[in-house]
Amino acid sequence: MENFLKNRKINKEKLLKFGFKEENKLYVYNCPVFDNQFELSIQIDITGKINTKLIESATEELYTLHLVEDACGDFVGRVRKEYNDIIEKVSSECFEPDVFKNSQTNELISYIREKYNDELEFLWEKFPDNAIVRRKDNSKWYGAFLTVQKQKLGFKGNNSTVEVLDIRAEDVDKIVDNKRIFPGYHMNKKHWITIILDGSVSLDVIKEKIDESYVLAKKKK
Repeated sequence: MENFLKNRKINKEKLLKFGFKEENKLYVYNCPVFDNQFELSIQIDITGKINTKLIESATEELYTLHLVEDACGDFVGRVRKEYNDIIEKVSSECFEPDVFKNSQTNELISYIREKYNDELEFLWEKFPDNAIVRRKDNSKWYGAFLTVQKQKLGFKGNNSTVEVLDIRAEDVDKIVDNKRIFPGYHMNKKHWITIILDGSVSLDVIKEKIDESYVLAKKKK
């Protein structure tokens, strides 16, 4: 189960839409499993921790063989598969990526979600710490949230990682200072800049830059 939930957090609205009910600070979902031979109860707390119970309908007893790695056989294998399919569906439909830890990064993600109704897209399996946002009308990117080593931005001898935002910009040469704002990382350096998300550039300024990037993306054909 840990693999399904790695770097993911609950979305309460999606839980309720899926069919979970809020009960005593828990989100609870019940469903039949394996042609009604079992009933699966899923409980999720506010931290995203999942507890499950699989009850055999005929005896009303707790069934646990599907959780035993060494348990084999056609019956337990089919029960295990159906159980895992349900948990994976809950994970994909009710949880969202929880990759970025920086408070400024998450405030900007919330800003984009609220203003443009756009969600992060994680496009690269090899780079799970990178995500983009794009316009709905023409699918052009206007931002990319990345996790990079500081030395790749020009900080010599610094192997620590930092979260950054790539956005479109005009007059790039006038904006870049190579301390807080850099030429676009992995982007066209004539049209993109990279802002380090460590608080050195204010949220208001970055939001303005995001809005400008959104407009610039519209102009691209």
